[in-house]
Amino acid sequence: MGFYSKYILPKVIHKVCGLKPTMIQRGKVIPEAKGRVLEIGIGSGLNLPFYDEKKVNHLVGLDPYPNSKALDQAAESSPLQFEFIRESAEQLSMGNDQFDTVVSTYTFCTIDQLNQSLSEIKRVLKPSGQLIFVEHGKAPDEKVLRTQNRINPIWKKIGGGCNLNRNIPKILEQNGFKISNLETMYLPGWKPATYNFWGYAQTQ
Repeated sequence: MGFYSKYILPKVIHKVCGLKPTMIQRGKVIPEAKGRVLEIGIGSGLNLPFYDEKKVNHLVGLDPYPNSKALDQAAESSPLQFEFIRESAEQLSMGNDQFDTVVSTYTFCTIDQLNQSLSEIKRVLKPSGQLIFVEHGKAPDEKVLRTQNRINPIWKKIGGGCNLNRNIPKILEQNGFKISNLETMYLPGWKPATYNFWGYAQTQ
């Protein structure tokens, strides 16, 4: 990992992902997490304030490259029973049927082997469990989509592997998830990076 990826990028991601519009998005769905929860790509812990401590028994945060300082600060101020594991979602160390809820916010855009990760998420999620997600991705407007497709190779290099044009709902369904509720909108800002999908899904 180079200097940019190790020292600069985590701070940039924390700043961008902590902007008011994205924090509002987190607040729409994170309070619905319950039971034993796995958060994929916990990063700097921006979701921690939104969990309902009355619903969540235990939170496991997963990230191969966390913003450790910010995450430690967020965890210290959280009342949740919290555990951090430094590993990738492509190969989870947990056993089958371990979690009532899996959470992903602005993470599926960056995972290299997303299909493999979703297979692992299905494995560790209880049959009655729920995937909660807030993601950005493929825009419905042709002009915006053309921009996404054109600049994605460069964006991916400077954005830590982030893809602008992934069709997250379609990918979820192709990997055995049934979306029970889905909402979409452009957040304020540059349209190629702000088309959001959020909702809930269960394994089929």
